Amino acid sequence: MSPATTAALDRAHLAFALAVHRGVAPDPTVPACWSPYSVASALGLAGTGARGQTRDEIAQLLLGDPAGSLAEQAAMLSAAAELDDEPGRSEPPLLGVSNTLWTRADLPITAQFTDDVRSWPNGTVREAPFATDSETARGMINAEVDDTTRGLIPELVRRGELDSKTVAALVNALYLKSSWRNAFPEGATAPGPFHAPGGQLELPTMRLVKQFGYAHRNGWQVVVLPALGGLDAITLLPDTELGQAEPALDAAALADLFSAPAPARLELYLPRFRVKVRSPLTQALQELGVHRMFTDAAEFSGISEVPLAVDKVLHDAVLKVDEHGFEGAAATAMVMRMAAAVRQDPPIVVRVDRPFLFLVRHRATGAVYFLTRFTGS
Repeated sequence: MSPATTAALDRAHLAFALAVHRGVAPDPTVPACWSPYSVASALGLAGTGARGQTRDEIAQLLLGDPAGSLAEQAAMLSAAAELDDEPGRSEPPLLGVSNTLWTRADLPITAQFTDDVRSWPNGTVREAPFATDSETARGMINAEVDDTTRGLIPELVRRGELDSKTVAALVNALYLKSSWRNAFPEGATAPGPFHAPGGQLELPTMRLVKQFGYAHRNGWQVVVLPALGGLDAITLLPDTELGQAEPALDAAALADLFSAPAPARLELYLPRFRVKVRSPLTQALQELGVHRMFTDAAEFSGISEVPLAVDKVLHDAVLKVDEHGFEGAAATAMVMRMAAAVRQDPPIVVRVDRPFLFLVRHRATGAVYFLTRFTGS
């Protein structure tokens, strides 16, 4: 893949991440956590089996171009499913990904789409008794997601979200755990002030004096925390209230912030946090222009000769950040129905003591595994 193609895919992925982020979490005072990687994987896999306007709408959202190459995007996401080797590490980074097409036994699936599914990381096609026992089918999907996410998402599909009309479900699950290259000393963690939208809180706040990638640019402080496996965790702290600064971010501005950091010695204060959120993706995707796949006019002939439509899109995500590193998991289900020691300058003090954005990104490809808004509650 050429550098120009890679750069274009990176920019499109950032635009997609910001667009869906605003769709699922429009209120900047409310915590948010979701996985652009997981949602893009589920949409991209569905897009390979879509045709006509259905495919064009998916490609427009994912790539900013209805004629964009979903195969190139799939290659980018597949590359992000491989972390850098860390030989000799007692706790190497872990990345688990699964992509599964669950189908009713009597639903004919095209040979090409079966091959497409299996070409994705840990891609499989499995049968589930949607028509005769939707609760058993729900348990089978949840068990696989639970296994992939190491128990962090035990129930992606809740009771009543499948029924006898369900004929298939495209499910992506993601688990990611990595240690900081420079761990925060646990003894340095202490209660610290955090200026949440609802008033000041006291939160366990980690402290570390170290050299990090840092920039103060266009009203944002950017701190890059390197982690094992070729991963970066990026804190974006606005100079003003997050509710004022976040809406102005676009893909170009975000890419500029990502490119700005240079090595600097920081005294970093960062809250220890855990955010878990279920995101309403169905409505958000429709509002972003992906309409046809939810209607009886959906064109999924690349998946099956039987007319199919997406009934709902489910998404859960959780991200935990502490002194040792981060651990996160996400899962997306597209439920388908039939259609009808030198002298050092004093450190720069960065106190992350107000709402902020936190992204986990694959350094080589730019894929965003998690985009989180932390507001203190």
